[in-house]
Amino acid sequence: MRMKVGIIIQARMTSTRLPGKILLPVMGKALLEYQVERLKRVKRADEIIIATTINETDQPIIDLASRLGIKIFRGSEEDVLARYFGAAKENGLEVVVRITSDCPLIDPAVVSLVIDTYLKNLDSCDYVSSCLHRTFPRGMDTEAFPFEILKETYEKAVDQPYREHVTPYIYEHDDRYRLLNVPYLMDASQYRLTVDTPEDFVLIELILKELYPGNPFFKLEDVLELMKNHPEWAEINSQVEQKKLR
Repeated sequence: MRMKVGIIIQARMTSTRLPGKILLPVMGKALLEYQVERLKRVKRADEIIIATTINETDQPIIDLASRLGIKIFRGSEEDVLARYFGAAKENGLEVVVRITSDCPLIDPAVVSLVIDTYLKNLDSCDYVSSCLHRTFPRGMDTEAFPFEILKETYEKAVDQPYREHVTPYIYEHDDRYRLLNVPYLMDASQYRLTVDTPEDFVLIELILKELYPGNPFFKLEDVLELMKNHPEWAEINSQVEQKKLR
């Protein structure tokens, strides 16, 4: 029997380092719209749900989702784990795919690979990720796990970092959960293709303006080829440090 797979994108406007980043426009289109457009090409995903907050400041996200025909779930800003659980439960998901809204270049092929890997290893793993051991660039992060484990995490994970970041409880308890990492064909972890700072946005804007007009279906390999041809671009956000879990 086919299992119901849903992509849940966590999204809010109150990012600390670059407020409103996910709706920043490039060529007249918000970054979140680019991301949704790309995720709609993941054939094995039955649903795409944007999990945002009950804050009034997130109404622009609701408006965009409505225009794009994407489902919305609203919940706590701080308790993102509860927000994910609520979104998955309300939509009857059996497999949850977690993606954050700061990854506008995410490659549908990477997401599909993670989903397919999980579905092919149902009997031997509880959690599949593209970033347990990072070889993909940051910005391709995808995680897949069953609703039952999300429910268990929601009930057992009480510390604030677990509530805010959703999945650390799973991968920090590898004695309890069977984890599987999906590696890239080479180590491209030096590239930062996510948006958390103004420097990140400058790079993403350059990439989109270069690739999207001629090929809106561009792949990760196209991005990496572009970065290889413009080595100075990697320096734009090379000094940005990822925020720590704790």
